[in-house]
Amino acid sequence: MIPKLHYLSQATTSAAHLENIQKACSSGAELVQLDLEHIDGKDHLKLAQEVLKITAHFQTRLVIKTFYKIAHEVKADGLYLEQNDACPTLAREELHPWQTIGATAHSLEECKTLLTKEVDYIGLGPFKTTSETTSKALGKNGYTLISEALNTDTPLIGFGKITTEDVTDILATGVSGIMVAEAITSDFNTIKTFNELLGASSTDEMRHTFK
Repeated sequence: MIPKLHYLSQATTSAAHLENIQKACSSGAELVQLDLEHIDGKDHLKLAQEVLKITAHFQTRLVIKTFYKIAHEVKADGLYLEQNDACPTLAREELHPWQTIGATAHSLEECKTLLTKEVDYIGLGPFKTTSETTSKALGKNGYTLISEALNTDTPLIGFGKITTEDVTDILATGVSGIMVAEAITSDFNTIKTFNELLGASSTDEMRHTFK
Protein backbone atom coordinates (compact mmCIF):
# COMPACT_ATOMS: atom_id res chain seq x y z
CA MET A 1 0.00 0.00 0.00
CA ILE A 2 1.10 3.59 -0.52
CA PRO A 3 2.56 4.87 2.75
CA LYS A 4 1.12 7.94 4.39
CA LEU A 5 4.50 9.57 5.03
CA HIS A 6 6.84 10.31 2.13
CA TYR A 7 10.30 11.64 2.98
CA LEU A 8 11.71 13.82 0.21
CA SER A 9 15.52 13.91 0.15
CA GLN A 10 16.60 17.18 -1.49
CA ALA A 11 20.34 17.20 -0.72
CA THR A 12 22.83 18.92 -2.99
CA THR A 13 25.53 16.21 -2.85
CA SER A 14 25.46 12.44 -3.19
CA ALA A 15 27.08 12.03 0.23
CA ALA A 16 24.39 14.15 1.89
CA HIS A 17 21.61 12.19 0.16
CA LEU A 18 23.06 8.91 1.37
CA GLU A 19 23.48 10.19 4.92
CA ASN A 20 19.97 11.64 5.06
CA ILE A 21 18.35 8.56 3.59
CA GLN A 22 20.25 6.25 5.93
CA LYS A 23 19.01 8.31 8.88
CA ALA A 24 15.46 8.44 7.54
CA CYS A 25 15.26 4.70 6.99
CA SER A 26 16.74 3.89 10.38
CA SER A 27 14.22 6.29 11.94
CA GLY A 28 11.26 4.43 10.44
CA ALA A 29 10.58 6.03 7.07
CA GLU A 30 8.33 3.81 4.94
CA LEU A 31 8.98 5.68 1.68
CA VAL A 32 11.86 7.81 0.46
CA GLN A 33 11.66 10.04 -2.61
CA LEU A 34 15.04 10.78 -4.18
CA ASP A 35 15.31 14.23 -5.76
CA LEU A 36 18.26 14.23 -8.17
CA GLU A 37 17.83 17.83 -9.30
CA HIS A 38 21.05 19.14 -7.74
CA ILE A 39 23.19 16.12 -8.63
CA ASP A 40 25.35 15.98 -11.76
CA GLY A 41 23.65 13.87 -14.41
CA LYS A 42 26.59 11.48 -14.75
CA ASP A 43 26.14 10.54 -11.09
CA HIS A 44 22.37 9.92 -11.17
CA LEU A 45 22.46 6.18 -11.80
CA LYS A 46 25.25 5.46 -9.33
CA LEU A 47 23.56 7.46 -6.57
CA ALA A 48 20.18 5.82 -7.20
CA GLN A 49 21.82 2.40 -7.00
CA GLU A 50 23.54 3.29 -3.72
CA VAL A 51 20.29 4.64 -2.29
CA LEU A 52 18.48 1.47 -3.32
CA LYS A 53 20.95 -0.60 -1.29
CA ILE A 54 19.96 1.39 1.79
CA THR A 55 16.22 1.36 1.22
CA ALA A 56 16.22 -2.35 0.35
CA HIS A 57 18.08 -3.14 3.57
CA PHE A 58 15.40 -1.37 5.60
CA GLN A 59 12.54 -2.58 3.38
CA THR A 60 11.74 1.07 2.67
CA ARG A 61 10.11 1.96 -0.62
CA LEU A 62 12.15 4.09 -3.03
CA VAL A 63 10.59 6.58 -5.41
CA ILE A 64 12.70 8.44 -7.98
CA LYS A 65 11.65 12.00 -8.74
CA THR A 66 11.49 13.16 -12.38
CA PHE A 67 13.92 10.69 -14.01
CA TYR A 68 11.82 7.79 -15.25
CA LYS A 69 14.74 6.08 -17.00
CA ILE A 70 16.63 5.94 -13.72
CA ALA A 71 13.52 4.63 -11.95
CA HIS A 72 13.23 1.91 -14.57
CA GLU A 73 16.93 1.03 -14.54
CA VAL A 74 17.27 0.57 -10.77
CA LYS A 75 13.80 -0.97 -10.45
CA ALA A 76 12.68 1.57 -7.87
CA ASP A 77 9.22 1.14 -6.39
CA GLY A 78 7.94 4.17 -8.23
CA LEU A 79 8.32 7.50 -9.98
CA TYR A 80 7.20 10.97 -8.95
CA LEU A 81 6.60 13.66 -11.57
CA GLU A 82 6.49 17.43 -11.23
CA GLN A 83 4.39 19.44 -13.66
CA ASN A 84 7.30 20.21 -15.99
CA ASP A 85 8.39 16.57 -16.11
CA ALA A 86 7.23 13.89 -18.53
CA CYS A 87 3.52 13.19 -18.94
CA PRO A 88 2.48 10.35 -16.61
CA THR A 89 0.90 8.44 -19.49
CA LEU A 90 4.13 8.54 -21.50
CA ALA A 91 6.30 7.76 -18.47
CA ARG A 92 4.12 4.73 -17.74
CA GLU A 93 5.19 3.21 -21.03
CA GLU A 94 8.83 3.37 -19.93
CA LEU A 95 8.32 1.77 -16.50
CA HIS A 96 7.90 -1.75 -15.25
CA PRO A 97 4.20 -2.65 -14.91
CA TRP A 98 4.39 -2.79 -11.11
CA GLN A 99 6.01 0.61 -10.63
CA THR A 100 3.75 3.36 -9.34
CA ILE A 101 3.47 6.94 -10.50
CA GLY A 102 2.67 9.98 -8.39
CA ALA A 103 2.34 13.48 -9.82
CA THR A 104 1.94 17.06 -8.63
CA ALA A 105 -1.23 19.14 -8.77
CA HIS A 106 -1.96 22.63 -7.44
CA SER A 107 -5.69 22.85 -8.13
CA LEU A 108 -8.90 20.88 -8.57
CA GLU A 109 -8.69 21.02 -12.35
CA GLU A 110 -5.11 19.76 -12.33
CA CYS A 111 -6.16 16.88 -10.08
CA LYS A 112 -8.95 15.97 -12.49
CA THR A 113 -6.49 15.96 -15.39
CA LEU A 114 -4.10 13.67 -13.53
CA LEU A 115 -6.90 11.24 -12.76
CA THR A 116 -7.44 10.80 -16.50
CA LYS A 117 -3.76 9.87 -16.77
CA GLU A 118 -4.22 7.05 -14.26
CA VAL A 119 -1.68 8.17 -11.68
CA ASP A 120 -1.52 6.08 -8.51
CA TYR A 121 -1.53 9.10 -6.21
CA ILE A 122 -1.51 12.89 -6.44
CA GLY A 123 0.87 15.21 -4.62
CA LEU A 124 -1.37 18.15 -3.73
CA GLY A 125 0.02 21.46 -2.63
CA PRO A 126 1.46 23.60 -1.45
CA PHE A 127 -0.26 23.40 1.93
CA LYS A 128 1.81 26.36 3.09
CA THR A 129 4.21 28.63 1.23
CA THR A 130 7.31 30.74 1.74
CA SER A 131 8.42 33.93 0.03
CA GLU A 132 10.19 31.79 -2.60
CA THR A 133 7.07 29.82 -3.50
CA THR A 134 5.21 30.87 -6.63
CA SER A 135 2.09 28.76 -6.16
CA LYS A 136 -0.73 29.88 -3.88
CA ALA A 137 -1.07 28.06 -0.56
CA LEU A 138 -4.08 25.74 -0.54
CA GLY A 139 -4.32 25.42 3.22
CA LYS A 140 -6.90 23.42 5.10
CA ASN A 141 -9.83 24.96 3.22
CA GLY A 142 -8.30 24.28 -0.20
CA TYR A 143 -7.54 20.70 0.68
CA THR A 144 -11.07 20.14 1.94
CA LEU A 145 -12.73 21.65 -1.13
CA ILE A 146 -10.57 19.65 -3.55
CA SER A 147 -10.90 16.39 -1.64
CA GLU A 148 -14.67 16.66 -1.45
CA ALA A 149 -15.04 17.71 -5.09
CA LEU A 150 -12.86 14.89 -6.42
CA ASN A 151 -14.47 12.13 -4.38
CA THR A 152 -11.82 9.72 -5.64
CA ASP A 153 -10.18 6.59 -4.30
CA THR A 154 -6.83 7.86 -5.62
CA PRO A 155 -4.85 9.03 -2.56
CA LEU A 156 -4.01 12.70 -2.17
CA ILE A 157 -0.63 13.35 -0.56
CA GLY A 158 -0.20 16.86 0.80
CA PHE A 159 3.07 18.79 0.54
CA GLY A 160 4.44 22.24 1.25
CA LYS A 161 6.28 23.18 4.47
CA ILE A 162 4.30 20.65 6.49
CA THR A 163 5.23 20.12 10.14
CA THR A 164 3.96 17.76 12.81
CA GLU A 165 1.61 20.51 13.99
CA ASP A 166 -0.24 20.42 10.64
CA VAL A 167 -0.99 16.70 10.43
CA THR A 168 -4.28 16.58 12.34
CA ASP A 169 -5.75 19.44 10.31
CA ILE A 170 -4.60 17.89 7.04
CA LEU A 171 -6.09 14.47 7.77
CA ALA A 172 -9.41 16.13 8.62
CA THR A 173 -9.62 17.40 5.02
CA GLY A 174 -9.70 13.97 3.41
CA VAL A 175 -6.07 14.14 2.26
CA SER A 176 -4.56 10.72 2.92
CA GLY A 177 -0.92 11.44 3.66
CA ILE A 178 1.93 13.91 3.46
CA MET A 179 5.25 14.53 1.73
CA VAL A 180 7.88 16.13 3.98
CA ALA A 181 11.39 17.42 3.32
CA GLU A 182 12.72 20.17 5.60
CA ALA A 183 10.97 19.22 8.83
CA ILE A 184 12.43 15.70 8.70
CA THR A 185 15.88 16.61 7.42
CA SER A 186 16.29 19.07 10.30
CA ASP A 187 15.31 16.39 12.84
CA PHE A 188 14.95 12.76 11.79
CA ASN A 189 13.34 11.95 15.15
CA THR A 190 10.18 13.65 13.84
CA ILE A 191 9.57 10.63 11.60
CA LYS A 192 8.28 8.71 14.61
CA THR A 193 5.97 11.59 15.52
CA PHE A 194 4.70 11.95 11.96
CA ASN A 195 4.02 8.21 11.77
CA GLU A 196 2.12 8.25 15.06
CA LEU A 197 0.00 11.22 14.00
CA LEU A 198 -0.72 9.67 10.62
CA GLY A 199 -1.50 6.24 12.03
CA ALA A 200 1.02 5.10 9.45
CA SER A 201 1.04 1.52 10.65
CA SER A 202 -2.54 1.11 9.42
CA THR A 203 -2.06 1.84 5.75
CA ASP A 204 -5.08 -0.19 4.70
CA GLU A 205 -6.87 3.14 4.24
CA MET A 206 -4.70 3.76 1.20
CA ARG A 207 -6.41 2.08 -1.69
CA HIS A 208 -3.74 2.04 -4.38
CA THR A 209 -0.90 -0.35 -3.79
CA PHE A 210 2.72 -0.86 -4.64
CA LYS A 211 2.59 -4.21 -6.38
